[in-house]
Order: sequence, then structure tokens, then C-alpha cells
Amino acid sequence: MSVCLTFRLSNTYADESPASGLTTQSDLGMVVSVSKPASEVGRTILNSGGNAVDAAVATAFALAVTWPEAGNIGGGGFMLIHPGGGERPVVVDYREIAPAAATVDMFANGIGSQYRLVGVPGTVRGLKLAHEQFGRLAWKDLVEPSVALARDGFQIRAELARALNQLIETSPDNPELRRIYGQDNGQRPWKADDRLVQTDLANTLALIASDGADAFYTGKIADAFDAEMKLGGGVITKADLAGYQAKIRTPIHGTYRGFDIFASPPPSSGGTALVEMLNIVETFNLRQHGRWSAKTIHVMIESMRRAYYDRARWLGDPAFTKIPGQLTTKEYASELASSISLTNATSSAKLGAEILSPEEAPNTTHFSVMDRDGMAVSNTYTLEDSWGSRIVVRGAGFLLNNEMGDFNPQPGITNSQGLIGTKPNLVVAGKRMLSSMTPVVVSKNGRVTLVTGSPGGRTIINTVFCVLLNVLEFEMPLRDAVDAPRLHHAWMPDTITMEAGLLENHQQQIDRLREMGHQINPTPKRQGDAHSISVNLETGKRTGVADQRRDGWSTPQ
Repeated sequence: MSVCLTFRLSNTYADESPASGLTTQSDLGMVVSVSKPASEVGRTILNSGGNAVDAAVATAFALAVTWPEAGNIGGGGFMLIHPGGGERPVVVDYREIAPAAATVDMFANGIGSQYRLVGVPGTVRGLKLAHEQFGRLAWKDLVEPSVALARDGFQIRAELARALNQLIETSPDNPELRRIYGQDNGQRPWKADDRLVQTDLANTLALIASDGADAFYTGKIADAFDAEMKLGGGVITKADLAGYQAKIRTPIHGTYRGFDIFASPPPSSGGTALVEMLNIVETFNLRQHGRWSAKTIHVMIESMRRAYYDRARWLGDPAFTKIPGQLTTKEYASELASSISLTNATSSAKLGAEILSPEEAPNTTHFSVMDRDGMAVSNTYTLEDSWGSRIVVRGAGFLLNNEMGDFNPQPGITNSQGLIGTKPNLVVAGKRMLSSMTPVVVSKNGRVTLVTGSPGGRTIINTVFCVLLNVLEFEMPLRDAVDAPRLHHAWMPDTITMEAGLLENHQQQIDRLREMGHQINPTPKRQGDAHSISVNLETGKRTGVADQRRDGWSTPQ
């Protein structure tokens, strides 16, 4: 199958110039991701008769080539699928797991070798499981576009050039990384429109295309993985790889103002915390106060504070910990809402006194897909840190994750700096580490109306929360909802981070929040990258919005 990267102009409209890719509309399908060539691969699959899952699988493999700092085959994530036509939504959980040699205190005295931070990857098995359950086209046809991108190369954009240059600059003692991602082994800087060729990765993807997921978990790629682990003192074995299984799970389901919210379940904390926050704010009339009023922002912060506290004390891999069912109920939210003062900030220390001891790194990527029949896919996957562990499997050309850092590292140590040591997310062999990934699909009367998600470590849930409130509560157009400034509070540390638009344009409201007792970090931080799709339920027209905070491309069918 050849990769066709030409635009189909019929049934396509753009709010900016037709080539901008920031906001596009279509009566048919839509793919929105951080990478133009990856989005165009997804659109090619839709034009070839594939459905949204086919396009999502192809896009995910393409991102492993075109956005290697987070797109991956060496990491893991969650794919939320809303099939439409009355079928129930499902989540494909392909989160990484702890290897058999992992122990509860393995990080208590520090990390040691970066190789010890690698979790058993889930991406390839997860994409294969999604394809087996819902795909329409042949597996090989979905992987081959990424083979071509890696083998023949692609022109990089300015954002990726900057990221590659920073990677090389900060990795002077990593020859394999510099060989794969540097120009002339890092002797020349990258610039926009340079061509990135990844021959080793092309060969790896070709094996996955021809031999399926087993090529990664039991074949030649697994052999290369095993050799890399032994070389660096890692603890993942071939048995760990062969034993990995992705899972089909039931999404977390909530409602907000008559809309159905479907989001990722544990071991992701995203859906549980998101629905808890939405349930709390639904008890207040935020629209009456206005989107940027101090009262609205205060209620949002207090909802975040309580949901993230519950995240710390209750959430983990459901195979290893019992999670209270009440967390996503309206009754529990009403109880929490009654504890919120409308004039004073809650003390996080007092709220969480029972788990505090005496005195997540944010590189992920999200993409959204819809097809002409109404099937929607919301996918978030990650290597954990930007470029993961920075370990490239020699001869195979792909990066490994450092997801073991998402476990609570020091049992029993939970402090005001944000270190969490509660039992539900301690290291156990075979356990999936807690995630904040929050792929979301919103529907009404069974029809999809919004697909969104974001990268950003622990900020992910709050980014999605902000986008959903902008659309569902304040009825913003999707472009405005995605562009609007965001904020984050994670219970501990007891501080609020805000994007520049809030700090600079709403100073009077910020001053009022400080008077209430909120601690606000004065340094603006970019938060998230929410590539989203909305659907007008009257006309059926899809609007794709690429977030401008990093890079992105909305590609209509």
C-alpha cells in the first residue's frame, strides 16, 4: 500500500488557510494529531475504506516515526473506542507493566541505571488488539505507511527540529541516540524541512507489518530488546515480553448537563478523577458567574484538589487494589461539593492529613479520529518523559519508555512536595503503573459530539477538564475551547499553575483568588496539547482542531 499525502478538497473547509491544518471541517472523517504526516497517514487509511480504528492504528505507528519523543512502539497507553450504531464504547488498555523482577522498594534509594525504569511495553499488542476487535483493513496495510516514512524519511517541522536539537545537546554521552537522531552524529543542527530517515526503525516496523505483534514480543525484535536489557543492566526478560497482554476494559462513564462522558478506567486515574470533578462542579451554577470569574476558577481548583487527593489514596491497577465505587457517583460529589467554601481555599494538608507523612513527567501525545460512519477513537500513549529513557534498542531503532517512574517510589512517604507513597500504586511485579492519561469521548443520545485528550503527566486530567467545561458548560466553539488558557492543581503540592493568558489577562480575578488563600505559581507554564474533534449533531459536520501549543495538524477526509 502506498502512502498518499494529497488533500481531498471536496467536503473540506478551513477556518484558516486551507494548508494551515489548525482548524478544518468535513462531512466525512477527521484525524487530528501533533504531526502533519501522521495525520495524513490516518486520512489515507480512511480514504482507502478503513474505519476510525484502522486510521488510529496507522496514525499511532506513523507517530512512532514522525513524533519520536512521545509517539512510540516502546511505550504504552489507552485507546477509547466509541463504535457508534448503538454499540457500547470500550477501552483498549495497553499500559506498560512491571517486569517479574520488580520489587516494592527497588527505587527507595534512587533510580540507579535508566534501564531499571523501563516497563514492559504495551503499544504493539494494544494496537493489534484494537485491530482484531474493530479493524476493517489488513494489518499490513496499516503498518506499511510508517515503514515508508521511516525508510524514505520525511521533512521535519520547526518544533521537531528544536526538540531533536535539544535532545542531542543534552545527550553527549549517548552514541546510539546521537546516531539515530542526530545529523552527522549530532555535528550539524536540525532545521525545518530537513529530512529525518530512520532505517533501523523501518526494518523493525517492516517485521511488525509482516509478522504481526509477535515480531515485537517473541521474534527478532524481542531478541534485540533482550540484548539491550542485558547490556545496560535492565531487568526485563524475554519471558516478560512474551507474557505481555493488552486488555479490553469498560470505560468510566459519567454524565454532565445531559451529555455522556466516556473516559479511561484504572489503571488510568484519568476517567475517575475527571468524572469526579465534573460531578462536583455540576452542583454549582458556574455559567451564572462567568468563565473567568474568581468564583468559577475557585470551584474548579477545589474540585481538582479533592479529585487528586482521592487519586492519591485510592487509585491503582484494579488487579492489585480495590477501588471504591463511590468516587464517580453524583451522591459522593454532592458530599464533596458541600465541603467547598465559596470564599476560602481549602488546605490540602488538612484535607489529606491521614495520608501525609510528617514533615510525573509530561511527555505523552494524544490524537483523535472519526470516520464517516460516526465511529470515534480517542488515543493517548506515551514513553513517560520526553524521549522516554533515551535508550534506543540497538539495531531496532526505537526508544524505550521510563514508565516505572510512574509507580510510587518510596512506600509510605507522601509529602507536601507532591511525592506520593500510598499503597495502591506501589511497585509489584506484573502490575500496571497508575496513569493520568485521559482519552475522552462525549456523546449525546448515543451520537459522538466531542473527542479529546492531552499529554502532560499529572496535568492531563485538568487539561481535559478545562476543555470539557469550556465546551459543555460555557458553550465555546471548539477552537476557542482548545485555545483558552488552562490551570492545574494536583492536591500536593498545594499550588496552582496557570498559563500566561490567565495570569496576564485576568489579574483582578487572580488577586481575588490569592485573597481567598490560593497559592499561585507566578511562572506561566504551557499545559497540554489537546487535539480534538467536535460534531454538530444537527448537521453532522465534524470540526477538527489542532492545539497550537506544540505542533499539530487537523486532516479532514
